[in-house]
Amino acid sequence: MSAAAAGFLGIFIFLILMVLKMPIALAMGVVGFSGFAYVVGLNAAFRVISAELYSTFASYSLSVIPMFVLMGFFAYYAGLGARLYDFSYKAVGHLSGGLAMSSEVACAIFGAVCGSSTATTATIGSIAIPEMQKYKYGDSLATASIAAGGAIGILIPPSTIFVIYGVAAEQSIGRLFLAGIFPGILLTVLYMLTIYIIAKRNPALGPPSERRASFKEVIGSLRGGLIEVMIVFIISTGGLFLGWFTPTEAGGVGAAGVLLVTLLSRKMTWRGFNQALADTTRTAAMIMFLVGGAIIFTRFMAVSRIPFVLASYIGELVLPPVLIFFVILFVYFVLGTFIEMIPLILLTIPIFFPVVTGTLGYDPIWFGVIIVMVCAVGVITPPVGINVYVIKGVAKNVPLEVIFSGVWPFIGAAIVCIALLVFFPQIALFLPNL
Repeated sequence: MSAAAAGFLGIFIFLILMVLKMPIALAMGVVGFSGFAYVVGLNAAFRVISAELYSTFASYSLSVIPMFVLMGFFAYYAGLGARLYDFSYKAVGHLSGGLAMSSEVACAIFGAVCGSSTATTATIGSIAIPEMQKYKYGDSLATASIAAGGAIGILIPPSTIFVIYGVAAEQSIGRLFLAGIFPGILLTVLYMLTIYIIAKRNPALGPPSERRASFKEVIGSLRGGLIEVMIVFIISTGGLFLGWFTPTEAGGVGAAGVLLVTLLSRKMTWRGFNQALADTTRTAAMIMFLVGGAIIFTRFMAVSRIPFVLASYIGELVLPPVLIFFVILFVYFVLGTFIEMIPLILLTIPIFFPVVTGTLGYDPIWFGVIIVMVCAVGVITPPVGINVYVIKGVAKNVPLEVIFSGVWPFIGAAIVCIALLVFFPQIALFLPNL
């Protein structure tokens, strides 16, 4: 059996294991290890799995995840999230899906600050989902909106994915940051519009409040949580934007700041403190194992040469440039469903970048925005939308199929955003070209 055939067989076996409800991290790890051992050799597979798992769990860059997750759980168990969402409910609760729409804005802001799609999903989800359930929102809308919103931040600077693309493609990271601003805002607006349409068509999923709160009631609800939220925001994000500390340090300082504020205000109980630590450990471990399994699976995909086979096939197509470009986007969309964003970019940019910018003549900055947008779709697309599994770890009482059933409208909104960027490149290139 050829390496490519082994790769396609591995994907099929992986899907079978998914149907049999094997944990996603274990399924990716088992298939990746077995496939790598078949193609390269058993000893090489043992060396790769040990090195990859160690480097993943020892990675300083990934330590941002438990720090921001801890901050989110501290806020949740101290009731900060509940008071913030009480304000949101009074301010926009009269709109259909109002709380879910406000959560999209929170995901965009937080994701832009921490730079991690999974950390954003876990942090905002730990606060937002219980509050939306409290106000009788449907599980599919509550969970899917956060899973989709968690990827918005990778478009809005500072973005880790843009840094990876800029290094791989040798492009200006500053221009990439500028190019991601308008598309990030556009995607946020499209997601909010999607939520509004869903809630309008089925009010049970995002019911509006029985009456519109008065201006006095909205202002009064700020007194219960505005000061705490402002302190947390200044501590966790202000220092990061000013360059005083790294994202991981920002998460640590933010978590300590939330703990200090809640202790001084006597909102944090000993039971809540212990529960926050336990939930953070479980959530962070789940995310780490997912990332480790995805990396092992990615190594198998690399040695199977499936990306290279697909690229070679596309290069031989006799089609107009725009159709070839859409074929490349389709390949990214498919690969993005089971390969992590960073490995996907590192694997495919050396293959597709010369074709897109050289043969087809497209702008490299614009292409970077498109690819990051496609990656944002991949993290919520079945069968391996990693943000969906992160949300499942946060909302343990919601079946996985319910979350996946709710993400399809958001996938459609993201595809509309990609189409707008394809046909109107100035949405991305306006700021870089000033």
